[in-house]
Amino acid sequence: MNQYQLSVQAHYRPEILERILRVVRHRGFRVSAMTMGQPAEADGISLEMTVSSLRSVDLLSVQLTKLMDVTSVQVK
Repeated sequence: MNQYQLSVQAHYRPEILERILRVVRHRGFRVSAMTMGQPAEADGISLEMTVSSLRSVDLLSVQLTKLMDVTSVQVK
């Protein structure tokens, strides 16, 4: 299995974490590690996660960017 590190920036909404995790699961990825924090701006969150799968990480990153409150997704 390949491991990938993602950095996701999003507007804070009570359901945003659930939406992100649902997309990760539906695209066939497994979360190995995750850290979430709130940057200086009060209405945003920063999510760092390590995911693993046999699939290409592009399948996941494209779907995450389509989520309404996600502002950016970076694959590290």
